[in-house]
Amino acid sequence: MRRCGGGRAKSRKRCTHPCPCGYLGDPLHPCSCTPLMVQRYRSRISGPLLDRIDIHIEVPAVKYRELAERSEGESSSAIGGRVEQAREVQRERFRGTKVHSNAQMTPRFIKKFCEPDAAGSRLLELVTDRLGLSARSYSRILKVARTIADLEGSEGVRENHISEAIQYRSLDRKTS
Repeated sequence: MRRCGGGRAKSRKRCTHPCPCGYLGDPLHPCSCTPLMVQRYRSRISGPLLDRIDIHIEVPAVKYRELAERSEGESSSAIGGRVEQAREVQRERFRGTKVHSNAQMTPRFIKKFCEPDAAGSRLLELVTDRLGLSARSYSRILKVARTIADLEGSEGVRENHISEAIQYRSLDRKTS
Protein backbone atom coordinates (compact mmCIF):
# COMPACT_ATOMS: atom_id res chain seq x y z
CA MET A 1 0.00 0.00 0.00
CA ARG A 2 1.05 3.55 -0.52
CA ARG A 3 0.21 6.71 1.35
CA CYS A 4 -2.64 8.64 -0.30
CA GLY A 5 -1.80 12.12 -1.48
CA GLY A 6 1.94 11.50 -1.57
CA GLY A 7 2.66 14.02 1.21
CA ARG A 8 4.44 13.56 4.50
CA ALA A 9 1.34 14.35 6.56
CA LYS A 10 0.69 12.01 9.46
CA SER A 11 -2.38 10.52 7.86
CA ARG A 12 -3.88 7.12 8.62
CA LYS A 13 -5.38 7.08 5.14
CA ARG A 14 -3.96 4.41 2.91
CA CYS A 15 -4.71 3.55 -0.65
CA THR A 16 -3.85 0.72 -2.93
CA HIS A 17 -4.48 -0.06 -6.56
CA PRO A 18 -7.10 -2.68 -7.42
CA CYS A 19 -4.49 -4.85 -9.15
CA PRO A 20 -0.77 -4.79 -10.07
CA CYS A 21 -1.28 -2.75 -13.28
CA GLY A 22 -3.80 -0.44 -11.58
CA TYR A 23 -6.49 -0.65 -14.25
CA LEU A 24 -8.86 -3.35 -12.97
CA GLY A 25 -12.39 -1.98 -13.43
CA ASP A 26 -11.22 1.09 -15.33
CA PRO A 27 -13.59 1.71 -18.27
CA LEU A 28 -10.91 3.46 -20.34
CA HIS A 29 -7.88 1.21 -19.86
CA PRO A 30 -7.81 -2.57 -20.17
CA CYS A 31 -6.41 -4.48 -17.22
CA SER A 32 -3.45 -6.67 -18.16
CA CYS A 33 -3.58 -8.79 -15.00
CA THR A 34 -4.74 -12.39 -14.78
CA PRO A 35 -7.19 -13.38 -12.02
CA LEU A 36 -4.35 -15.18 -10.26
CA MET A 37 -2.20 -12.02 -10.35
CA VAL A 38 -5.06 -10.00 -8.84
CA GLN A 39 -5.63 -12.62 -6.14
CA ARG A 40 -1.91 -12.69 -5.22
CA TYR A 41 -1.75 -8.89 -5.21
CA ARG A 42 -4.73 -8.57 -2.90
CA SER A 43 -3.56 -11.35 -0.61
CA ARG A 44 -0.52 -9.22 0.26
CA ILE A 45 -2.86 -7.28 2.55
CA SER A 46 -3.76 -9.63 5.37
CA GLY A 47 -7.34 -10.12 6.51
CA PRO A 48 -6.53 -9.06 10.08
CA LEU A 49 -5.03 -5.81 8.76
CA LEU A 50 -8.09 -5.13 6.58
CA ASP A 51 -10.30 -5.78 9.60
CA ARG A 52 -8.61 -2.88 11.38
CA ILE A 53 -9.47 -0.38 8.63
CA ASP A 54 -12.92 1.12 9.18
CA ILE A 55 -13.65 2.17 5.62
CA HIS A 56 -12.28 0.86 2.34
CA ILE A 57 -13.82 1.94 -0.93
CA GLU A 58 -12.93 2.03 -4.59
CA VAL A 59 -12.61 5.49 -6.09
CA PRO A 60 -12.75 5.42 -9.89
CA ALA A 61 -10.94 7.91 -12.08
CA VAL A 62 -13.00 11.01 -12.82
CA LYS A 63 -13.24 12.39 -16.35
CA TYR A 64 -12.09 15.96 -16.97
CA ARG A 65 -15.58 17.06 -17.98
CA GLU A 66 -16.96 15.97 -14.62
CA LEU A 67 -14.12 17.71 -12.77
CA ALA A 68 -14.56 20.96 -14.69
CA GLU A 69 -18.37 20.97 -14.40
CA ARG A 70 -19.68 23.64 -12.08
CA SER A 71 -22.54 21.69 -10.58
CA GLU A 72 -24.05 22.87 -7.36
CA GLY A 73 -23.41 20.35 -4.63
CA GLU A 74 -23.66 20.63 -0.90
CA SER A 75 -21.30 23.30 0.42
CA SER A 76 -18.30 22.40 2.57
CA SER A 77 -19.67 24.56 5.37
CA ALA A 78 -22.99 22.68 5.34
CA ILE A 79 -21.16 19.35 5.47
CA GLY A 80 -18.88 20.68 8.20
CA GLY A 81 -21.90 21.75 10.21
CA ARG A 82 -23.40 18.25 10.01
CA VAL A 83 -20.08 16.72 11.03
CA GLU A 84 -19.79 19.06 14.01
CA GLN A 85 -23.36 18.22 15.10
CA ALA A 86 -22.55 14.50 14.88
CA ARG A 87 -19.36 15.01 16.89
CA GLU A 88 -21.35 16.89 19.54
CA VAL A 89 -23.85 14.00 19.72
CA GLN A 90 -20.92 11.64 20.26
CA ARG A 91 -19.33 13.86 22.91
CA GLU A 92 -22.64 13.92 24.77
CA ARG A 93 -23.18 10.16 24.33
CA PHE A 94 -19.79 9.35 25.84
CA ARG A 95 -19.61 12.15 28.45
CA GLY A 96 -17.93 10.87 31.61
CA THR A 97 -16.17 7.98 29.85
CA LYS A 98 -12.77 7.58 28.25
CA VAL A 99 -14.45 7.14 24.85
CA HIS A 100 -14.63 10.25 22.66
CA SER A 101 -16.02 8.97 19.36
CA ASN A 102 -17.88 6.06 17.82
CA ALA A 103 -14.62 4.64 16.47
CA GLN A 104 -13.37 4.11 20.04
CA MET A 105 -16.44 2.20 21.25
CA THR A 106 -15.85 -0.97 23.24
CA PRO A 107 -18.06 -4.04 22.72
CA ARG A 108 -20.24 -2.93 25.63
CA PHE A 109 -20.88 0.47 24.01
CA ILE A 110 -21.44 -1.13 20.60
CA LYS A 111 -24.15 -3.33 22.13
CA LYS A 112 -25.72 -0.31 23.85
CA PHE A 113 -25.58 2.31 21.08
CA CYS A 114 -25.40 0.41 17.79
CA GLU A 115 -28.33 -2.00 18.01
CA PRO A 116 -29.85 -1.97 14.51
CA ASP A 117 -33.57 -2.16 13.78
CA ALA A 118 -35.02 -5.55 12.78
CA ALA A 119 -34.43 -5.04 9.05
CA GLY A 120 -30.87 -3.87 9.73
CA SER A 121 -30.22 -6.95 11.87
CA ARG A 122 -31.47 -9.25 9.11
CA LEU A 123 -29.30 -7.49 6.53
CA LEU A 124 -26.24 -7.65 8.77
CA GLU A 125 -26.83 -11.35 9.47
CA LEU A 126 -27.20 -12.10 5.76
CA VAL A 127 -24.07 -10.20 4.78
CA THR A 128 -22.00 -11.55 7.67
CA ASP A 129 -22.90 -15.13 6.80
CA ARG A 130 -22.53 -14.69 3.05
CA LEU A 131 -19.17 -12.90 3.20
CA GLY A 132 -17.86 -14.74 6.24
CA LEU A 133 -17.03 -11.47 7.99
CA SER A 134 -14.90 -11.56 11.10
CA ALA A 135 -16.18 -10.31 14.45
CA ARG A 136 -13.92 -7.27 14.01
CA SER A 137 -15.45 -6.45 10.58
CA TYR A 138 -18.93 -6.86 12.05
CA SER A 139 -18.07 -4.39 14.82
CA ARG A 140 -16.56 -1.93 12.36
CA ILE A 141 -19.73 -2.00 10.26
CA LEU A 142 -21.83 -1.25 13.35
CA LYS A 143 -19.58 1.65 14.41
CA VAL A 144 -19.64 3.19 10.93
CA ALA A 145 -23.43 2.69 10.75
CA ARG A 146 -23.77 4.52 14.11
CA THR A 147 -21.73 7.40 12.69
CA ILE A 148 -23.87 7.51 9.53
CA ALA A 149 -26.97 7.62 11.75
CA ASP A 150 -25.41 10.46 13.78
CA LEU A 151 -24.67 12.43 10.59
CA GLU A 152 -28.30 11.98 9.58
CA GLY A 153 -29.52 13.02 13.03
CA SER A 154 -31.13 9.63 13.64
CA GLU A 155 -31.59 8.29 17.16
CA GLY A 156 -31.37 4.66 16.08
CA VAL A 157 -29.33 2.61 13.63
CA ARG A 158 -31.58 1.57 10.75
CA GLU A 159 -31.27 -0.73 7.78
CA ASN A 160 -30.21 2.10 5.44
CA HIS A 161 -27.34 2.99 7.83
CA ILE A 162 -26.20 -0.65 7.93
CA SER A 163 -26.48 -0.88 4.14
CA GLU A 164 -24.34 2.21 3.63
CA ALA A 165 -21.74 1.02 6.14
CA ILE A 166 -21.50 -2.32 4.31
CA GLN A 167 -20.84 -0.42 1.08
CA TYR A 168 -17.71 0.99 2.73
CA ARG A 169 -16.27 -2.51 3.17
CA SER A 170 -15.48 -3.18 -0.52
CA LEU A 171 -12.37 -5.23 0.16
CA ASP A 172 -14.37 -7.61 2.38
CA ARG A 173 -16.59 -8.25 -0.63
CA LYS A 174 -13.59 -8.85 -2.92
CA THR A 175 -11.86 -11.41 -0.72
CA SER A 176 -14.78 -13.79 -0.38
